[in-house]
Amino acid sequence: MPAADRPPVAPRRPSTRTHHGDTFTDPYAWMRDKTDPEFVAYLNAENAYTDAVTAPLAELRQEIYGDISARTKQTDLSVPEFVRHPGLGEFWYYARSTEGLDYPSYHRCPAQGRDSLPDPGKGAPEGEQLLLDAQALAAGTDFFSMGCFDVSPNGRLAAYSVDTSGDERYHLRFFDLITGQALPDEVAEVASGGCWAGDGAFCYLTVDDAWRPDRLWRHRLGDTGEDELLHTEDDERFWLGVDCSRDNRWVQLGAASKTSTETWLLDATDPASTLRSVAPRRDDIEYDVEVAGDRLFIVHNDGAPDFALAQAPLTSTDATDWTPIWPGEPGVRLLGVVSYDRVLVQSLRRDGLQVVTLRHRDAAGDVGEEVGIAFDEPIYTVDVDGGDEADTDRIRLHYQSMVTPDEVIDYRIADGTRTVLRRRPVLDHPVHGPYRPTDYRQQRVWAEAGDGTRIPISLVYRADTPLDGSAGCLLYGYGAYEISVSPSFSIARLSLLDRGYLYAVAHVRGGGELGRAWYTGGRLEAKENTFTDFITCARYLVSAGYTTTGRLAAEGGSAGGLLIGAALNLAPDAFAAVHAAVPFVDALTTILDPELPLTVMEWEEWGDPLHDPEAYARMRRYSPYENVRAAQYPAVLVTTSLNDTRVEITEPAKWVAALRHDSGSSSPILLKTEMVAGHGGSSGRYQAWRDAAFELAWLIAATPPPPKD
Repeated sequence: MPAADRPPVAPRRPSTRTHHGDTFTDPYAWMRDKTDPEFVAYLNAENAYTDAVTAPLAELRQEIYGDISARTKQTDLSVPEFVRHPGLGEFWYYARSTEGLDYPSYHRCPAQGRDSLPDPGKGAPEGEQLLLDAQALAAGTDFFSMGCFDVSPNGRLAAYSVDTSGDERYHLRFFDLITGQALPDEVAEVASGGCWAGDGAFCYLTVDDAWRPDRLWRHRLGDTGEDELLHTEDDERFWLGVDCSRDNRWVQLGAASKTSTETWLLDATDPASTLRSVAPRRDDIEYDVEVAGDRLFIVHNDGAPDFALAQAPLTSTDATDWTPIWPGEPGVRLLGVVSYDRVLVQSLRRDGLQVVTLRHRDAAGDVGEEVGIAFDEPIYTVDVDGGDEADTDRIRLHYQSMVTPDEVIDYRIADGTRTVLRRRPVLDHPVHGPYRPTDYRQQRVWAEAGDGTRIPISLVYRADTPLDGSAGCLLYGYGAYEISVSPSFSIARLSLLDRGYLYAVAHVRGGGELGRAWYTGGRLEAKENTFTDFITCARYLVSAGYTTTGRLAAEGGSAGGLLIGAALNLAPDAFAAVHAAVPFVDALTTILDPELPLTVMEWEEWGDPLHDPEAYARMRRYSPYENVRAAQYPAVLVTTSLNDTRVEITEPAKWVAALRHDSGSSSPILLKTEMVAGHGGSSGRYQAWRDAAFELAWLIAATPPPPKD
C-alpha cells in the first residue's frame, strides 16, 4: 500500500513539563520548530495523505467550486466612496475586481457632488485613474496581503504595505498619485495599518518579538534619517493601533489590553506636536474616542458594564472632563459611535442583534434622544460606514442577513429615506436558476443550558428542506474575546443549503451577542461554559428534530477551534464530523510560555497559568491536546498554515497526532497545511473558493443520509 494511503505516524519523543505540582508528558513537543526538516517532511506527508483520502471527492469539489464561481459576479465595482481633497477637488474612490484575477485594482474618478455616483454597469467612469493594481503587485508571489492603502489628505500621495509570506509583517512604500512615480521612501517589517499625519508624514507601527504592535513611528517623506519614535508600549498586556480622525486633523493612537484601554491624540497639522493622552489608563476601564470637531465623544464602561456615552472637550486629559450623555443600559452593548455634523450614529447590540440608532445634533453640536432604524427581517446585521465627510446630509449603512446579500444603503438624515445603492450580485445558477431570498428561511431558536441559560441559535435553510430530522446540518461556533458572530450572507453557503443542509450558528457564551455579561459568562473561570453551551446547541438541534447526530457536523476556527477540540473531548458522540481551522488546541502549553507570540496579552482572556495555580488547573482540564481520551471520535478535518503567527503550526499538528494515537478512533483524521500562508489561509480569491469547496465537500461526504430501505 502506498505510504500516502496510510496516515503518517509522528515519532513520540516524551518531554516533561511541570507546573504547580502537575507534570505533563508531551510526546510531540519536538514539533515546536517549524523550520525543522523532519517536521516539514511530516507536514508534507500529512498533505499527501489528505490528498489521497479526499481524492474521491474531486468531482463534488469541482461542482461546489463551480457553484461559487457561477453565482459570483467576478468583474465588479465596489460602491464608490466620496472624498473631498482641499485644493485638488472631489473624487469617487472604488475598487474593481476582474474575472480571472485574484486581487482587485484601486481607482478614482472626478466627482460633481455626492449625487454624481458612478454607475458600475456603464463601464469605466469618465476620467478614471488607476491608483494601485494589487494583481500586478502580487505577481510572482505564493501569498499576497495588503496591510494598508491610504491616500494622503491632499489626494496627491498614497501609502501601501504588502505581506508576501503570511507572517503579518509588511513592507511599506509610497508613490505620487499625480505623476504615478514611486517615491524612494520605504520601511520594512511594519505592522498592518497606519495613517497620514498631514500630507508629508506617515505614522506606522512595528511589532516586538512576540508579534505585538508596540511602537509608533512617524516617517517624514524625503527624510533619509531614522524615523521619529513617538511612543513605546512597555506593558506586554497592551497592543497598539493607529488611525486618523475624520477631519484628518488628529492622529489617534490606541493602546488596548483585554480589559483596559488608553487613547492619545497627535495634532497632524503641527510637525512639532507630541502625543496627549485623553485619559490615563485604569484597570478594567475601556474607552473609545470619536473626534467630532470641537469635542470628543467617549464610549466607556466606567460604572456601565455594557458601556455608556459621554462627551468631553477636545483638550480632555482626564476622565473628570467627561460629561454624561447616556448612562448605558444593562444587556444593551454600546459598540461605538460615528460622528457627523448633523447626527451621531450609534452601533449597538440589542436583543442579540447588531443595530444602528441615531442621535440628531442641534446647531451647537449637542445630541438629542436616541432614534432607532428598523428592519423587517427577524435576524440581521446593520452597521454604519464611517466615510470621510463630516458635513453630509446622508449616511451609508451596511446591511445583510442570512438570506439577504450584503447591501449598501444611502440613508438621508433629515427624513430617513433609504436608497439601496448596491446589493451584492448573486448570479443565476445553471441548475438552481436565479437566487431568490424567498426560497430560503432564517430563524432564531433557543437551547437551554444545564444552568438554565438560554443560548440563541441562528438557523438558515431552503424553504423546501424537510425539518423532520433527515436533513444534514453544519453548526458553527466561536465564543471568545467578546466577538459576536452576526447573521451574514454567504454565496459559498448556498452550495450547502441547496444540497438540503441547515446551517446553524451557536451564539455561545464568551462571545458578545447578549452584552458584556455574555462575554464574562464564558471567560476565565467561566470558560468551560463556552464548550458546554456548544454541546447543548448540538443536542438541541437533534432533539428538536432538525437533524440527527449522524448528519450533524461542526466547524470553528482559531479560538473557535479550541471550542471544537474541547467539545469533542467532552462529547465525542455529539457529531458525525468536525472541521477545525487554525485551531488553538494546545492552549495551555502556549499560554504558559511568555516568549511565544501574543501570550502575555492573552492572560487576561484565559488566565495566567504560569503564576496562578487555579488558572493552570482550569486550562489543564479543558485544553484539547492534553485531554484527548480513548473514545470513538467523529471524522476530523484540521486546516492550518505554516506561517501562522497567531496559532502556531505546532498546535494543530500535535493535536492530530494525539487524536490518532490516544483516541483509538477508527474515523479518519486529516491535517491539511498551507505551506505558504498565515492565519487567514490562502490569499487569492480563486484559491479561497477552492479551499471552501474542499471543506464543504468533505463535510457533505462525512455526513451522508442513511441508506434508503
